[in-house]
Amino acid sequence: MPDLSHTYTAFVGTHRIASGPLAQVAVAVRHAKSDTPVLIFSDATGKAFDLDTRGSDAEISERYSPAPAAPRGRGRPRLGVVAREVTLLPRHWDWLNAQQGGASVTLRKLVDDARRAGGDKHLVKKAHEAAYTFMHGLAGNLPNYEEATRALFAGDRTRFEQLMAKWPADVREYATALAFTYTHQVP
Repeated sequence: MPDLSHTYTAFVGTHRIASGPLAQVAVAVRHAKSDTPVLIFSDATGKAFDLDTRGSDAEISERYSPAPAAPRGRGRPRLGVVAREVTLLPRHWDWLNAQQGGASVTLRKLVDDARRAGGDKHLVKKAHEAAYTFMHGLAGNLPNYEEATRALFAGDRTRFEQLMAKWPADVREYATALAFTYTHQVP
């Protein structure tokens, strides 16, 4: 099941027919009248996948809409903390336990510091991989595809856009948005 918190984009051939929440895109796909296959892509990953568009618009919308949030109970709110096993050497545990706040607080601080020090590198890499995955799925036979992928991974946006100049507008715009929009909320 796709992640219902992300946005998605559907194409009929090289023409974009819908973008947005999955429920909205799924209903648009149901109404797409075409002999050309419809491809749905995750805006977060660029991966294509299939949808079940059987049933009425309401049934499809319900199938692909996020579940309503459970009512919040009394007490302290959950912070999304996930317990997992971490394997460290005894000297690491000794050092962590000696830190103010204990091992968990110290590990969270270390991870946050490492993320800040790395800047947006991981977001850029994720964006480039999403664009590449999409391009591989839909644009692999278009002119200058291989050169465009090289420009993508080189981070050369100007060359990337020049090499895609003869591509259909919807494909070109979506690939560029995936590649250079690091929040992955693609229009």
